[in-house]
Amino acid sequence: MRSCAESFELYILRALGREFGANLLPRGLDITLCDKIFLIASGMIWNIYFAALAIGIGFWLAVVVALARFSERAVIRRPASAFIFVFRGSPLFIQFFFFYSAFVLLPRSGIDIPLGFITLTVNTSALTTAQVGGLIVLVLNTTAYSAELFHGALRSIPKGDLEAADAYGLAGFTKFRRVVFPSMLRLAWPSYTNEAIFLTHSTTLVFLSAFPARQQSGEAFYYARYFVDQTFNPFVAYPLVAGYFILLTLIIIGLFGIMNRILNRHLPKERRARYRFRPQYLR
Repeated sequence: MRSCAESFELYILRALGREFGANLLPRGLDITLCDKIFLIASGMIWNIYFAALAIGIGFWLAVVVALARFSERAVIRRPASAFIFVFRGSPLFIQFFFFYSAFVLLPRSGIDIPLGFITLTVNTSALTTAQVGGLIVLVLNTTAYSAELFHGALRSIPKGDLEAADAYGLAGFTKFRRVVFPSMLRLAWPSYTNEAIFLTHSTTLVFLSAFPARQQSGEAFYYARYFVDQTFNPFVAYPLVAGYFILLTLIIIGLFGIMNRILNRHLPKERRARYRFRPQYLR
């Protein structure tokens, strides 16, 4: 029977690959409670990876898409509206399967892009991995949902703020940077916090979809299902995953709460927007 110290050494980084831990996962009667605790914790590395990059990239893409949808030019507004409609209107799980099927059809040797004086070869083999292909799907999905939130915030900016900016002679990018963008964030931030939490929870779908877990390297829920299959006991592994995600959710609420206070620091306390966790049960 392994000690907790041995389990920690073998499995705390096992989700990164066999070179970072034991070659094989524990099986049958050899599985201990510490094995479950540390291996599932190891899988959280990928959940944090997917969530952090998807939120970081998707945030800026969402700002661009929201501005495009807010544009008065139909040639800019309609593609942005169509993008938001498609990704908000279809289930995330189906998007994983669709994009994996599309990525598999790409040439394994890569795609040649002729640039006249040189031909650029784009490597496509990584797109069929969860770490790249799955991340792309999460980025596109959160971009659509976040863009809708930001678009609503843009429409809710008080006209008095915009008129005051015009009165001070602000225009173009300066007006956007100093007035429109901060006001948009302040209005959308409580709802955007919910989107960040929901996206973090959605990272458990990556390895449930068509994207394979190579070398038995998966996220937390992947290992929880593995332990349930080995022990036929769902009352330890699944609560462990839930506990880790509750802790991660509390961290997100804390970090986004700090940002919310920064965005509203210029307002009197009674006017500051307060964050309330409203989970989305249907999406």
